[in-house]
Amino acid sequence: MIRATLAALLLAAPAAAQNRPVIVADSYPVAYFAGRLAGDAAEVRLAVPEGRDPASWRPGLAEIVEIQAADLIVLNGSGLSDWTTRAALPRARTVDTGRGLEGDLIATDTITHSHGAEGSHSHEGVATHTWLDLGLASRQAEALAPALARAVPGADVEGALAALLSDLSALDAAWDGLVDGEPVPVIVSHPRYEYLGAAYGLDVSALDWAAGAVPDADQLAALGALAAETGARVLVWEAEPPDAARAAVAALGLAQAVVPSLAVPPVQGDFAAAMQAGLTDLQAALSDAVR
Repeated sequence: MIRATLAALLLAAPAAAQNRPVIVADSYPVAYFAGRLAGDAAEVRLAVPEGRDPASWRPGLAEIVEIQAADLIVLNGSGLSDWTTRAALPRARTVDTGRGLEGDLIATDTITHSHGAEGSHSHEGVATHTWLDLGLASRQAEALAPALARAVPGADVEGALAALLSDLSALDAAWDGLVDGEPVPVIVSHPRYEYLGAAYGLDVSALDWAAGAVPDADQLAALGALAAETGARVLVWEAEPPDAARAAVAALGLAQAVVPSLAVPPVQGDFAAAMQAGLTDLQAALSDAVR
C-alpha cells in the first residue's frame, strides 16, 4: 500500500525497527511500481507531502533524515526531483530508475514557473515525466526490480514484475492505437506531456496554466491564438478543471480531455487506471474535434 505522505509518518519508528522494510519514493509513478513489485512484503511511502509537486518540493532536515533511514529509496531521476542531487542519500540503498534512459530523454527549452507557496522553479532543458511513455515506464520498473529484490527478500519480485510489465505493455498498446497516421496537434495546460506526445502521435504545444484556476481573458486569447497557429482542436487538462474553465475553453470551439500527469497520486484509482481513463477521455475529445 502506498502511503500518501511521508511527513505524516515522521514520528514512526526508524525503518530498521519496522516489521516490514520501508521503501520511500520521490514521486507517485515509482511508488506505484515499488508497491506492485513489493506487494504486502514492504511499506511504500511517498516522500512528497500530499498536494505538493515533486518537481518543486524541497524536504526539510527532519524529512531528509527519515528518507535516509529507509530500506530503499526510489527516484524517478531524469531531473524530476532536484533536491536528490544535493541530499546525502545512501548510495547502496538508493536506486535511480531513470539511469539508462539518457539516450531517450527529450530536450526542452528552459521554463521557469511558479507553484504557489513553493515559489518558482525551472525545467532545465530536459522533460522529466518519463513515465508518460509507457515503454519508458516499463524500463524504469525493470531497473527498480533488482534493487527491490535485495531490499525486500520476502517479495516475489520476479512474478510481480512480469505482471506489472504485462499491464504496462497492454496500456502502451492501447495508447499506440490513439492516432493513425500523422501526429495530431493538441494543446496541453502545463508543460509535462513531451513523452506522451512523442510516444503516441501527438504534436504537443504547452501552456503554463495553474491547475484548478480559471483562465483569464489574456490566457484565453493566447489559447485561441495557439490553436489557430497549430491547428489544434483539443485542449488536454492536467486535472479536472472548474466548470467555468471548461465553459470558457468550449466557447473557443475546442474539445477537452483530462489526462493526469501522475507525478502525484490520482484522485481516483491507481496509475494504470488513471492512464486508461486519460486515454478514454482523450479518444472521446479527438473524436469530438473532427465532427
